[in-house]
Amino acid sequence: MSRSAAALTVRALDGVGEIEPGTDLAAVLAPLADLSDGDVLVVTSKAVSKAEGRVMHTDKQAASAAETERPVAVRGSTAIVRTRHGLVMAGAGVDDSNTPPGSVVLLPLDPDASARTLRERLLADASVNVAVVVTDTAGRAWRLGQIDLAIGVAGLEVLHDYAGTVDGYGNTLQVTAPAVADEIAAAADLVKAKLAGLPAAVVTGLADLVLPAGSHGPGAGALIRDESSDLFGYGARDAVLLALRGEPADLRGFGAPCDAGTLVVHLERLEPPVSVRPCEGRVSVGGMDQAVRARLVAAAFACGWTVDPGGAADELLLRPGG
Repeated sequence: MSRSAAALTVRALDGVGEIEPGTDLAAVLAPLADLSDGDVLVVTSKAVSKAEGRVMHTDKQAASAAETERPVAVRGSTAIVRTRHGLVMAGAGVDDSNTPPGSVVLLPLDPDASARTLRERLLADASVNVAVVVTDTAGRAWRLGQIDLAIGVAGLEVLHDYAGTVDGYGNTLQVTAPAVADEIAAAADLVKAKLAGLPAAVVTGLADLVLPAGSHGPGAGALIRDESSDLFGYGARDAVLLALRGEPADLRGFGAPCDAGTLVVHLERLEPPVSVRPCEGRVSVGGMDQAVRARLVAAAFACGWTVDPGGAADELLLRPGG
């Protein structure tokens, strides 16, 4: 798939009006969008959620807790969590803005399914083959401010992988993979505006990225990094505290267990006098007192390893967690 677009047009849809539970988004947006084959329709998750009845009259904190799969980092009143969708967001994406006082808007139950439904309706009712991107706002770990990203996608390859291609200097690209769907979401946010009541936009000029009718692609779920390869499953402070606590359920946030050789290196650096050696898929540690043992257990936990109860009385035997 090529990326040859020389110019893009991004325009907000005016006149959408208030979205309520049961609103037919396809019927509302199609007349305003003047869509053509190859366009990308971008819609905020809040509009989708309102139409799908995901407005709750409840406390925001309680709603966020209900939508949270596990915490990632907590600082005072700010809680970054992993939602049951796999998204990492502040407050589980629960929003109390642009909704009546006393109510909150939750994320769609299945954003990719919402995008597919809207795309299929537009094809059936307006006879246009477009891609649909459902967006939400999120922060970035290393930068101030927020951007819109894609949480639901239909009809678009969400990631354009350049790995294996060769640049103009003959270098083979290894990990270059633009998150196309997120780039589109961020571009559309520039024209939608947060307080202008413009929940949708159309991006024109990316027809080469839009899939044929009936082919929806992998969806935005394909952009969610698997926990086993997540290098930032917890905030720094949270990771230390959870490693010291050592609850098995918290292991998942530390990613896949490191290999035995790497664990040996870490433990030897932490406590050079101790005896550490691999042992048939396990790691055996000897020559330590109880205070040192506690430190090594916590360090091993952070590396994805837990205590194997089969060790000798004077031995700390470790095994990969899971």
